[in-house]
Amino acid sequence: MRYNRLGYLIGEGFSNVFKNKKSTGASLMIMCATMIIFGIFLILGENINHFVKEIESAQGIQVFIKNEANQEQIEALEEQIRKIEGVSTTEYISKEAALDQMKEKFGDKKDLLEGYEGENNIFTASYVVTLTDLNQSKAVQDQILTFENVKKITSKDETVTTLINLANGIKIVTGIILILLVIISIFIIANTIKLTVHARRKEISIMKYVGATNGFIRWPFIVEGMIIGIFASAISIVIVGLAYSFLAEQVVNSQFMQVINMSLISFADMFNSIIFVYMLLGIGIGALGSVISMRKYLKV
Repeated sequence: MRYNRLGYLIGEGFSNVFKNKKSTGASLMIMCATMIIFGIFLILGENINHFVKEIESAQGIQVFIKNEANQEQIEALEEQIRKIEGVSTTEYISKEAALDQMKEKFGDKKDLLEGYEGENNIFTASYVVTLTDLNQSKAVQDQILTFENVKKITSKDETVTTLINLANGIKIVTGIILILLVIISIFIIANTIKLTVHARRKEISIMKYVGATNGFIRWPFIVEGMIIGIFASAISIVIVGLAYSFLAEQVVNSQFMQVINMSLISFADMFNSIIFVYMLLGIGIGALGSVISMRKYLKV
């Protein structure tokens, strides 16, 4: 009996979807637009977070050591740096290694640096320090500057701070846009279901007269809203996935991305989280819109 009732509710929900093709189509388009726009900001935010993590793993504070420091003092400085909270790794760059790195940057013009070898080496030994959390960069630098034999520190705090602020800004914008789009979608779904309810008002009155509960009458319309939401989610995932995969391939192969040596998250890596969010949104918006549309007619 329960199975038959469940089958009836689902069957009626599907029937309503295909009976009202125009209103269903309008709802689908609105919900797809909502999810595609949200998906753009979601993917953008995920990639910026990915950039921050990549920089986090590679970004280094470069601590230059005073030339007069001896080997024992240099090793003692490394121990001090390693003990600082937030420090992940330390890498020693000797004066010779610093010269070699500069020669690599000069490329074909590296011969210009030949006169700076041996005793004429003007470069300074340093430690490249990576952090566990870029937000701790300022605190770590302030502490390192208090140590003896530290000549100066260089870092790219402005770049890191800009990325972090951009990531936080996108999260806020995404949240605001999502709220606005969800409200619009619920309004559209509610009005779509209202048209169906209005067309079947006599049937609903008869059902109430013979003793049908509000829940029994309401559920087919809730199922209808959920089905529209699921279809919209599936369509949006396909569109966003194909578009992102195509654009990501173009961007990754661009000269700019190769120069900065950064990568993008593949759609496959985000698929599980995207499908969860999309299905939750689709089903939630569809069901909520249906409930709102039925309140007037069932007087609940």
